[in-house]
Amino acid sequence: MPSNEKELNCYLFDQLTILEDLEEIAEKEKAEETLKAIAKKRRQIERKLYQKPPLAND
Repeated sequence: MPSNEKELNCYLFDQLTILEDLEEIAEKEKAEETLKAIAKKRRQIERKLYQKPPLAND
């Protein structure tokens, strides 16, 4: 488990990168259900990444 907010953000950005790679494949295969699932996961990750207020107050 990430120990601080910066480490958590790096982890979330890595997850977004994975989703981008999967999305590229799903688009080529015209996999609509997969694209919907990827979009849902992207929203969930972005909600964590861009939350207000941040996890830690400096």
